[in-house]
Amino acid sequence: MCPHATPSAAAATPAALPEAIVHDERAQLDFSQSMSYGDYLQLDAILSAQKPLSPAHDEMLFIVQHQTSELWMKLMLHELQAAIGHIAQDRLPPAFKMLARVSKIMEQLVHAWDVLATMTPPEYSAIRPYLGPSSGFQSYQYRCIEFAMGNKNRAMLAPHAHRADLLAPVQAAYEAPSLYDEALRLLARRGLALAASHTQRDWTQPYTESPEVEQAWLQVYRQPEAHWDLYQLGEELTDLEDAFRLWRFRHLTTVERVIGFKRGTGGTGGVSYLRKMLDVVLFPEIWRLRTDL
Repeated sequence: MCPHATPSAAAATPAALPEAIVHDERAQLDFSQSMSYGDYLQLDAILSAQKPLSPAHDEMLFIVQHQTSELWMKLMLHELQAAIGHIAQDRLPPAFKMLARVSKIMEQLVHAWDVLATMTPPEYSAIRPYLGPSSGFQSYQYRCIEFAMGNKNRAMLAPHAHRADLLAPVQAAYEAPSLYDEALRLLARRGLALAASHTQRDWTQPYTESPEVEQAWLQVYRQPEAHWDLYQLGEELTDLEDAFRLWRFRHLTTVERVIGFKRGTGGTGGVSYLRKMLDVVLFPEIWRLRTDL
């Protein structure tokens, strides 16, 4: 008996329970004939997917960090693609919910770098020779996210050319209107003055900032009551890019902390490449208008 058990508590032990109740409890704990938690989540496959190649203790951290990031990116793409579709169909309320969720996912990814940052340079050096040329630079999901967010670059198709099954979704994201493209098309449908150069353009080309687009957004922000849902869309996009910048910045600082200025395993400049990415602005007019308000 536990030190503080009372007689009534002792009477409630399994031996004192009616046989029918004990049998019912055992039945509820038997998942041999039904779907269990592990079955539903495919945990056997997920938890057996960590296969370190080195004898280093810290490689498990490195693998789990990147596998969980890919899972979050899968959800991010699921939400981003659906949000783009809703905006294209003038259904903004569900799009707002999805974009807010994407921003929260990015917050999770930002905090995930805190865990990887516990890996010291000697610990990473112990596993680096086993990584070969593999690199997060080759993540096809990340590339789809970049393209969906508007950072189009044809050269970024090349890392996926050896896998037709991976190239297909990357190519589709590259050729489709981005989130910002669809937002601008929505502004035009609402009667705001936007030229065809920004609503019927070649979606594979990098976005070019436009004073005309800024004027359209300024009209929205100067009269929020008249354009409330467009005003809210602008703020959702601002939140999204804000979170994306933090993700990129935390990636940069973690890489610099762990490997310094060594080249990345995938052949990029490492820190120098990530610093360059910090200068990419996805929704430029929404940021610029703040100066002119």
